[in-house]
Amino acid sequence: MKEESRGRLVGAAVLVSAVVLVAEAVGGWWTGSLALLSDAGHMLTDVLALALSYVALRLARRPATPERTYGYLRIEILSALVNGSILIVVSGWIAFEALNRLRQPPAVRVEPMLAVAVIGLLANVACALLLQRAGGGLNIRGALLHVIGDALSSVAVVAGGLAMLATGWTRIDPLLACAIAAAIVWSALRLVREAVEVLLEAAPAHIDTDRVAGAIRAVPGVRDVHDLHIWSITPELPSLSGHVVVRRETLPDSDRVLIAIQQTLAGSFGLRHTTIQIESEDYAENRSMVSLKR
Repeated sequence: MKEESRGRLVGAAVLVSAVVLVAEAVGGWWTGSLALLSDAGHMLTDVLALALSYVALRLARRPATPERTYGYLRIEILSALVNGSILIVVSGWIAFEALNRLRQPPAVRVEPMLAVAVIGLLANVACALLLQRAGGGLNIRGALLHVIGDALSSVAVVAGGLAMLATGWTRIDPLLACAIAAAIVWSALRLVREAVEVLLEAAPAHIDTDRVAGAIRAVPGVRDVHDLHIWSITPELPSLSGHVVVRRETLPDSDRVLIAIQQTLAGSFGLRHTTIQIESEDYAENRSMVSLKR
């Protein structure tokens, strides 16, 4: 599917989620249902995730500039950090309000609460179908997981509403709100942690640096590797730089060694954005002598 068509599908999912977010927020305030308000908070995570996916699709097409040599790819990471932090604060407010309502449960208009919750559930199903059609990389698949999680949250709200209708026990509402707030915090903390790891240029969690170094050393003609750095420009774009020492007899054929290293990194670790400096054994020895003098 073309990027333009994929962007339209993700944009439609953002619009649907945003409309339902407003409906759930207004519905929760009108019906007095904190669970519905909490589900609106969970829907907010979906809107943010979908919006990030949409922005990333749009900005990824912009070329790099002399001032921004990686383009605008890391705007997604900065947005994720801000959004995750806001969601943690919102979840704290939901939990605080839920504890107050457990002590003094207010009246809840259960029938309209159920109606809004069902609308939210249907909207989540529609968004999931749109994202499934869009396909794409980890960015969109991550947004799809957000939507599926919110659909399960909507199912919980509907079930809680039916239980309140059957039993009249309104404390179910704040208990559901606490459970949904916990789910939001869990997702938000993971989002913040991943964003911080990328900004700190830590090695991606799924890539073992020692294994990468061993794979490079196993390439015929390679003697050693040093100053190896692995980081992520975005979670979808891991990068590597390093210095590779080749044997004296292999130096004239260093292009073949470099190609073999790049094929190994791409095939075994998904590392396709690499910068590798080839060094001879003589250069490596002279470099170590210079380092000792310092």
